[in-house]
Amino acid sequence: MTARGVIGYGFAGSLLILFGSVGVGWLVTTSPLTPLRPVIWLRAELPGVILSVTLLTAGCWMLFHAWLRLKRTADHDDDLGLRTTTQAALIWSAPQLLAIPIFSRDLFAYLNQGRLVLAGEDPYQTGVSSLDNWFQLGTDDVWAEDATPYGPLFLWAAAGIMRLTGDNADLAIILFRLLCVAGVVLIILYVPKLAAALGKSPSRAQWVASANPLLIISFISSAHNDALMIGLALMSIYAAMHERALLAIVLMTLSIGVKLITLVLLPFIGLVLAGAGASWARRFSYWFITAGLSGGLLVVIGLIDGFGLGWISVMISAGSGATFWAPLAMLAGPIAGVLLLLGQSPDPAFDIIGTVGRAASVLIVLWLMFTNGDIYRRMMWAFAAIVLLSPLIQPWYLLWILPLFAAAGYLTDPGCRWPLQLTVIVTGFFLGYGAFDQLFIQQFLDERYMQLASAGVSLAAITVILIADRWARSVVLRGAPGDRL
Repeated sequence: MTARGVIGYGFAGSLLILFGSVGVGWLVTTSPLTPLRPVIWLRAELPGVILSVTLLTAGCWMLFHAWLRLKRTADHDDDLGLRTTTQAALIWSAPQLLAIPIFSRDLFAYLNQGRLVLAGEDPYQTGVSSLDNWFQLGTDDVWAEDATPYGPLFLWAAAGIMRLTGDNADLAIILFRLLCVAGVVLIILYVPKLAAALGKSPSRAQWVASANPLLIISFISSAHNDALMIGLALMSIYAAMHERALLAIVLMTLSIGVKLITLVLLPFIGLVLAGAGASWARRFSYWFITAGLSGGLLVVIGLIDGFGLGWISVMISAGSGATFWAPLAMLAGPIAGVLLLLGQSPDPAFDIIGTVGRAASVLIVLWLMFTNGDIYRRMMWAFAAIVLLSPLIQPWYLLWILPLFAAAGYLTDPGCRWPLQLTVIVTGFFLGYGAFDQLFIQQFLDERYMQLASAGVSLAAITVILIADRWARSVVLRGAPGDRL
């Protein structure tokens, strides 16, 4: 299959995801699409819903398969390879601009949190349940009383979008998605730039990160604002590497204003600006400058929006809970099981392991700040520690660190295959899991039929990829067959 054929194959998969999302994506009840007869059949009749699940699941695996096949082009490591992988990322993303949101309902929380700001409420103190019709706009009830985990800059954007769109939820969703697309564009632009600056392959970095189907679905289909956070952070790192100090600090502060988690990167921006081998006096002076400028900007933002810095304490405490695939959650699982057998809540087990993980991640970050060695890699591992040493790891959290590792060449190093193997397996797992369990199904329908259809398509797709396609199989199981095929 030629590179053009691979891109076309992935585009077809993306189109199937788009078509399937009409039946099992999250759609607000006020949408003008809701009363259309074809939409009713796809969303409320068992054959239509099964067809939607089948199309969406098949599309996910076609996109995944095309991504594996695209590696052959990325391995050429030349301008053509980079241009082709970039085109693939853009073309595969295009249909998702129109998709009904899938795999997550966080996008609908953005709508109501923007409404909270317009209503004069403090989203860091008040849940969305204080609003009229909050549930009709599709927000998950877990957000009913919870404070927002998002930064003040994103809330400004959310309020602006809701002021502009009024009661038109579908238009608001499109604008929120475009905001996330801006983040994806920054990722596409700066992943290869960072890779080149680090002496690594831009085309391979672009392939493993920007063309990754999990990134496309999580950041465009689901429209997670994490895309904007990471795009700004990558741009900041690149600016710091090119000694554009003020721009780097401002960009990282904007990233922090979307989500606080990128605060972890700020001291490493100071180290990059100080330069490799800088004296301790110079390092501390740059830490003081970066912290002072960034903190000053955040204080100004707090004074303007009236929220002060209270949002920082709220977001530090956000993110409780556990996901069964998180390493720390696996460690706490046996203890949680014993508590359940004793008739007790398993929450203390996850709370304790979460506290231990957070403490360990802070210690790792501090150690990486004060040790010597390659600054970029220290920053990369510091951010990874924050993400991975938590019992709660959402699929899109892994996309926080994917671009950093991709640019460093860590995931595509021919001499060490397990990072790429793990990346491929994790990407496939979350695509299959999302299509199996993270879709909208009407309550009066038996979701087991849909899950059976999704599982059957996933099993068939994995079988075809592993057995019928030696090249795709080789990305995970053995050395690439190269031009022998």
